Amino acid sequence: MVAGEASGDLLAGLLLAGVRQRWPQARAYGIGGPQMAQQNFQAWWPHHKLAVHGFSWELLRRYREIVGIRAALGDRLLADKPDVFIGVDAPDFNLGLEARLKAQGVKTVHFVCPSIWAWRPERVDTLRRSTDHVLCIFPFEPELLASHGISATYVGHPLAHVIPMEPDKVAARSALGLSDTDEVVAILPGSRQSEIRHLAPRFFRAAALIQSARPAVKFIVPAVPGLLPEIQAFARRSGMAERLQLLSGASHSALAACDVTLIASGTATLEAALFKRPMVIGYHMSWFSWQIMRRKRLQPWVGLPNILCRDFVVPELLQDDATPDALATCVLQWLDAARHEPVKIAALESTFRALHVDLQRDTVSLATNAIEKVLCR
Repeated sequence: MVAGEASGDLLAGLLLAGVRQRWPQARAYGIGGPQMAQQNFQAWWPHHKLAVHGFSWELLRRYREIVGIRAALGDRLLADKPDVFIGVDAPDFNLGLEARLKAQGVKTVHFVCPSIWAWRPERVDTLRRSTDHVLCIFPFEPELLASHGISATYVGHPLAHVIPMEPDKVAARSALGLSDTDEVVAILPGSRQSEIRHLAPRFFRAAALIQSARPAVKFIVPAVPGLLPEIQAFARRSGMAERLQLLSGASHSALAACDVTLIASGTATLEAALFKRPMVIGYHMSWFSWQIMRRKRLQPWVGLPNILCRDFVVPELLQDDATPDALATCVLQWLDAARHEPVKIAALESTFRALHVDLQRDTVSLATNAIEKVLCR
């Protein structure tokens, strides 16, 4: 198995729990993180080695290292072939590796369909060459893949089971030392180092503006443990270190506790939707990466909640629009709505509740059933 960042590690950890239940003697190894380690996964490289941000200079700088890891992993797997290889998301890394393994007779499964419906549709040909089966987390994807001759199963989204339908805000606040009457903003500036560098300064400057308008607001900032020192440094530089409650991990506690979240585009936005929380989605990347992304987009939306709802149910502020002023204004609008427009908040919660129901399937059983069929071919 290979999972390339925090969100993939979470999904892979949930899948591994089901794999171990169905095949107790199974050994799992490759590239992964702490959630996978809890399921006795043997990580030959840590997952953060693969986490890069867009088409950035960081990617160019680390290209040889990442390609070297993929080549070494492929050599090792072909020297002692596994029964199945499961690539969890990280398509830029995994699809090339899967193609090499599949060509040598290793059965391959890709967990999380690449977003060919959002951008880079040419990837469908790569996907067909690379994988024997795709485990899809969104309901419209298997039909799309079938039209291109790719075998796929909708397994639901594992997070729809992990996150309760009705989150306990009171308990989450109590655990974080917050009161029921506090106004709370959760700030999630991403799970990759390059995301933190682009977004944390903007998000923290926005927090300062929010504080000026609402001095009593509490800010909580869950951070990937390995990136906590860097986030602390950005907090100090912003002058907000004393006002930001930094947490090591605990993103679900923060989302359960908050009234609104200022959040980087990515899987975390879906988690926020499953927690039924208003959000402001922000994203910024290098100019070069943005030019490529902008030209390859197929939809008007970037945030997963908006893509799945087919509407701008929450604001997205991208690239030049992701200014501290604009981000702060949108967050304050949600806080105002919580005070004065409860019907608006209730409507958003209802939309997200329906989304939660659509994504709730017996993911582990459906996924392991599909893997078993691949193994029996």
